[in-house]
Amino acid sequence: MPAAKFQIIRKCPICGSEFLAKTIESLYCSPKCSKTAWKRKHDEKLRLEKMDEAVKDIPESKEMITIPEAYLLFGISKETIYRQIQKGNITGVNAGKRMTLVSKTYLMKKYPLRPKATDEPKTPAKVYRMEPEDCYSIGDISQSSNLKLSFITQNNEKVDNNNRLDSPVCDKLFVY
Repeated sequence: MPAAKFQIIRKCPICGSEFLAKTIESLYCSPKCSKTAWKRKHDEKLRLEKMDEAVKDIPESKEMITIPEAYLLFGISKETIYRQIQKGNITGVNAGKRMTLVSKTYLMKKYPLRPKATDEPKTPAKVYRMEPEDCYSIGDISQSSNLKLSFITQNNEKVDNNNRLDSPVCDKLFVY
């Protein structure tokens, strides 16, 4: 594979160091950071699945829920719920020793429900798109840049064998 004529400098989301990306799709600086990211994502998925199992035990008809149940349903940390109760933003009822209840309907109005682990995860945004609507045809390139068709076809390896004017060219054309 020939080397690119440009360099992509990225910041690793795991360790924070800047690195020279070897491919367009490189996200991490090393295999260690890549494995760490996979492990974090895997552990988060397992945690969400356990929370989904615990949510099934909470009856839907229950009007007042405990703080841990609110955490499971809405994904709000226990500390945040207690802090909101102390500020007076959420009304909490003390139902005995170590048992605070909050209104489930009030929390549903204020906070969205936590997404389930079984829901389809958001696909990460592509760094580049190779869809036909995002590409230029050879004819478009020759008209917009006032270059001869023979120059474009000689300098671009993505042209199909027939050198058709409507064949999409998705790689950026660098003219020096």
